[in-house]
Amino acid sequence: MRLTALAMSLASVLALPALRADEGMWTFDNVPAPKIKAKYGWAPGQAWLDHVRLSAVRFPGGSGSFVSKDGLVLTNHHVGHHWTQLVSDAQHDYVKNGFVAAGRDQEIKVPGLALLTLVEVENVTAQVEKAVPSGADDQAAAKAKSDALAALAKEQTARTGLDCQPVILYQGGQSWIYRYKKHTDVRLVMSPEYGVAAFGKDWDNFSWPRHDLDFSLFRVYENGKPYAPPHHLAWGKGAGYGDLVFTVGHPGRTSRLETLAQMEAKRDVTNPLALRGLDRGRTALHAYAAQGEEQARTVSDQLMSLENAYKVVAGETDGLKDVAAMAKVAAAEKELRAKVAADPKLQALAGDSWSRIAEAVAQQGAFAKEASVAAALRTSVLGIALPLHRYASERAKPADQRSPEYRDEKALEALKATLKRQPAEEVAAGTLVLQIALAGALDELGPDHPLTRQLLDGKTPKAAAKALSAGSRLADPAVRTALADGDPRAILESGDPALVVARGLSARLEEVQRKQRALQAVVSEHLARIAKARFAVYGTSAYPDATFTLRLSYGAIETYPSAGTLAQPFTTFAGMYDRAAAWGPKAEGGSWEVPQRWLARRAALDLFTPYNFISTNDIIGGNSGSPVVDKRGELVGLAFDGNIESNAGRYYFDARVNRCLSVDVRAIVEALDKVYDAKHLVAELTGK
Repeated sequence: MRLTALAMSLASVLALPALRADEGMWTFDNVPAPKIKAKYGWAPGQAWLDHVRLSAVRFPGGSGSFVSKDGLVLTNHHVGHHWTQLVSDAQHDYVKNGFVAAGRDQEIKVPGLALLTLVEVENVTAQVEKAVPSGADDQAAAKAKSDALAALAKEQTARTGLDCQPVILYQGGQSWIYRYKKHTDVRLVMSPEYGVAAFGKDWDNFSWPRHDLDFSLFRVYENGKPYAPPHHLAWGKGAGYGDLVFTVGHPGRTSRLETLAQMEAKRDVTNPLALRGLDRGRTALHAYAAQGEEQARTVSDQLMSLENAYKVVAGETDGLKDVAAMAKVAAAEKELRAKVAADPKLQALAGDSWSRIAEAVAQQGAFAKEASVAAALRTSVLGIALPLHRYASERAKPADQRSPEYRDEKALEALKATLKRQPAEEVAAGTLVLQIALAGALDELGPDHPLTRQLLDGKTPKAAAKALSAGSRLADPAVRTALADGDPRAILESGDPALVVARGLSARLEEVQRKQRALQAVVSEHLARIAKARFAVYGTSAYPDATFTLRLSYGAIETYPSAGTLAQPFTTFAGMYDRAAAWGPKAEGGSWEVPQRWLARRAALDLFTPYNFISTNDIIGGNSGSPVVDKRGELVGLAFDGNIESNAGRYYFDARVNRCLSVDVRAIVEALDKVYDAKHLVAELTGK
């Protein structure tokens, strides 16, 4: 009887995706309202869409939303982690110990943090296409379109006073300008302890069930006073199992419209290379963090990012190895190619585009290791030295002899301005980052490769990194500015060890970059052609790949098959305490240790408050901090992760098992009230 009931339950769950394939990260100009209404009996109207769009904000690398009339902003703890760490010090570790501003006079201004609200969008595809000269080759066409779009964004920024950014959708099939209001006075209001925000640490990352209080609160100020946003999300009462919910956020990147050849190249070449690099990085950072509490604090943000990235890339790679899933990708491509071949106009446009892309990605694979080394160096002192040397080299030449991209004086001045703005690396962490990059060169290219010999000069990666970082003065912005403003010969003849190495590397790396640009231009041009063909065949019934621009996804709070049973839709505080007790405070470096404040306040909590929940919303990295809203447009949750099955979501959406993980609003107010004594914040959020 039990087996029969379980089999029936699983069968009903397995049938759900056919009814509710809630796939899509939809732009706000193309929300599939009829499709939503057909499945859920309700769809958002324009006023609802405008309200949630204008309530959303974009963080660097993540999402958030206005949640009070006085500019209070809600996002994830891990989205705010870097900024919380930035305002911490050895005596005030707000990441580890948490922070609550008892009043607005205690809110801490976060230097460098800027938030964006999308206020207007404009489709400028026709204007951009007109900029392409007749007979232009792939590279020239790509550059003409890029230049035209950048010029439009610059002109509109000057005219409107908004932050106008170029946006390319459908692999170049559409060009847009997105206009943002920029908020530059942002202050930290509340952040829980890392131990409860990331309960389970890396072991539980991407897993379910979860018990994470992954939220933080900031406030936007304007003219020294709390900002009054025209729109903010009302705090809801929570959602229930089966309820329709929406996420409003900024998914970073998907590759679902790439070709099969591109996906196979990532499976076989790019991703394995990336995984090896990430593994080197996290190993080195763990070793550095083990040296002491302050060392651990200074690299906690980097380490969290690397561990997260490793799981993401590993999950993506597993997804690309899924034979059944990739067969569906191949079948979809075959269907589109057949439809293109059957139409003479589409065949002329994109008939050979798949083979041209396959040729280009195969050639890219030939120098993928050198390209990966070059990319790793960008985050070290050599990431300053190399472009500085490039600037001096181009500046020293007559304009007509410079590289094509720098013959325009404005382009050279833009490079100079970028060099001046580059932030200085923290010395110890900067040396460690360089050491990781140098170890990568040795591992991937071997000791006899010209790049490796130039970088190491017979030293170990650790010794070479120490010599370069300790001997170079380029991390000092004043030194860098003086060099950039002075005679370029001073840079070309400098004895600074980083510049000496840059001189030896420059020609080789510039050749790699030149090849990359040329091949990427081919890929971009032919992806755009395929995108146009796809438009002709399917129209806008498809959604564009994610580009870290505002999107809406829809779904429901639903279970999925897991470990021979069904995944629970909600967790509770009781589950967190149970998990902590089951592991004990010392297991795996204290991964499931509950902070002391939470032990002391346990009796005050309603332990069966809904804590985290899962839904079928289609999300990916960048959606972290997205508000989860209901039909009323009220906040019911805060997206903070996907399950491990969703990591393949960069390339395809599996409605059967992909789930979005969110913090329940009921848990947030319960914690603020009963654990953090922040009744003033509860009152501001709930209006009670």
